[in-house]
Amino acid sequence: MTTLYPFAAAHAGVDEAGRGPLVGSVFAAAVMLPEDYCLTGLDDSKKLSEKKRDELAAAIKEQATAWCVASASAKEILSLNILHATMLAMRRAVEGLDRLPEKVWIDGNRIPQGLTVAAEAVVKGDTKIAQIAAASILAKTARDAEMYALHERYPQYGFNRHKGYGTAEHLAALRQYGALPEHRAAFAPVRDVLAQGRLFGN
Repeated sequence: MTTLYPFAAAHAGVDEAGRGPLVGSVFAAAVMLPEDYCLTGLDDSKKLSEKKRDELAAAIKEQATAWCVASASAKEILSLNILHATMLAMRRAVEGLDRLPEKVWIDGNRIPQGLTVAAEAVVKGDTKIAQIAAASILAKTARDAEMYALHERYPQYGFNRHKGYGTAEHLAALRQYGALPEHRAAFAPVRDVLAQGRLFGN
């Protein structure tokens, strides 16, 4: 199991989920933890089973001194590009915290513009810092929840299985049924389908 190092309780961790999929929003979360938190099995969300992520997400929300999940929509991704939309979601997550952190630790190598607090980027921070790992779990579970909701509306696309990534199943559904309004129009497989005029319901 990864050894995670918690920073001061006044600091927040920030991470994102959903940069790679072809559909839906990109999510980000910001989390502040108390010094005496107890989150057994806390780790980078990608290393955890879905069941364990769900369990930890509930525990994080219960124990955190502050947390916020935010997103940027598929339309915002088209307008801004995926990198800048991700930065926007991260900034929204920080700004949505109930209390202002003294500093935020952000997974990756970029810091969103416009933050009003001190910030530092940490490459692979979700494997190093407890607050970032917690944020990665909240972002991932929120992103998955969006995919399950989308599956309820469009079960033929299989979003409950591939979570919007460009799997063979998803690409075949895109070709067969066309692109949804929630698909990311600038991403190549979606762009190709749209260029053929293939929209869902047409």
